[in-house]
Amino acid sequence: MKTSGPVDQGLRLIPFRGLRYVPERVGSLAAVTSPPYDVVVRPDGLHHLESADPHNIVRLILPQADTARDRHRQAADTLDRWLAEGVIAPDPDPVLYVYEQRNDEILQRGLVGALALSPAAEGIVLPHEDVMDDVVADRAELMRTTGAHLEPLLLTYRGDGGTPTGAGAVIDRTVLREPLLATTTEDGFRHRLWAVTDPSDRREIETDLARHQALIADGHHRWATYLRLQREQTAPGPWDYGLVLLVDTVRHPLQVRAIHRLLRGLPVSRALKTLTGHFRVQRVEGPLPRALDALAEAAAAGNAFLLAGDGGFHLVDRPDPALLARTVRADRPDAWRTLDATVLHSALLDEVWRIPDAPEHIGYIHDTAAAVEQAERLDATAVLMHPVREEVVRDLARQGVTMPRKSTSFGPKPATGLVMRSLALD
Repeated sequence: MKTSGPVDQGLRLIPFRGLRYVPERVGSLAAVTSPPYDVVVRPDGLHHLESADPHNIVRLILPQADTARDRHRQAADTLDRWLAEGVIAPDPDPVLYVYEQRNDEILQRGLVGALALSPAAEGIVLPHEDVMDDVVADRAELMRTTGAHLEPLLLTYRGDGGTPTGAGAVIDRTVLREPLLATTTEDGFRHRLWAVTDPSDRREIETDLARHQALIADGHHRWATYLRLQREQTAPGPWDYGLVLLVDTVRHPLQVRAIHRLLRGLPVSRALKTLTGHFRVQRVEGPLPRALDALAEAAAAGNAFLLAGDGGFHLVDRPDPALLARTVRADRPDAWRTLDATVLHSALLDEVWRIPDAPEHIGYIHDTAAAVEQAERLDATAVLMHPVREEVVRDLARQGVTMPRKSTSFGPKPATGLVMRSLALD
């Protein structure tokens, strides 16, 4: 993915003074980190993180109070207190960072910096999913009140491959040095972070990235938040940049997983009754991995979903063509019209089940087992999805076509809490 225009029309990643935990002031770096705010499974995951360490970053990204205003103010006060107490401290100089995530199967390396913001129409940073206005408004108020970017977005670009040059060469040289930090989180991932301080290295990165465009892999709501806050400003400044992790997926391909739906207030029995004449429904054998295999097999032939929540698994596939013709927009490419998420929202949620796409009705859950467990506990319906191929995502993004929100989950995602950005320091 490259732009064809002048060199200054691509990605522009600049150094910043990262805010980082002071290791001596916390139990461990692993204990103060968190997944991104929208991956934390509430309430169990939230309570687990809060109890891991009194300074866990979840107290900043998901503060708990009675009102939204109180939550945001609490996060800002907590950040200020931790800075005053020396729990978190800024690095002495603005730098770019090399960030590595590794487990027994995956090695991912990328660059963390402050990326110049640009609207989608400019074709520099491409979104691929729609966003929810209420989530953007909430994240905007949190960022506005704290004056900080607390977790990097995950963006991807396509390098040249072959012998590493430019940013790839700088990354390869940097990881030979001693890192600023190293920790292993409870999911088994090992994390390391380095500072890129050499001006010639930074120029090499700048020249390379200026030839490329990026796809938002994770963080559409935060990117929309960056743009909203930028529009509020009356003069150029730190709000013109957003905290991101940039990964070259030619060198480090990402995993693409599905994001599942939790339909609160809709028991499985009622969901199944309304599907007659619209979809084929079959009960499939568990346990969960076996049922997911059946979903994958059905998804290879067309739209398919797996319903759970009553102790069993129900494969829903072969939608009625007349239903699709009536409910799915005709002014979009075929690749969009045939997406599972498109069919789910247009045909099932809007037409058959008539469920509003609002937080009180629909939850979005990344973890498959957690979606099933919550549905069973709440007498609700979990709609388990099959992942979309990355090439489909990129092709639609290049066409300027956004997918239904929460259609994909790219990973591994950067751990929240290893490096943050204070806009007051830029």
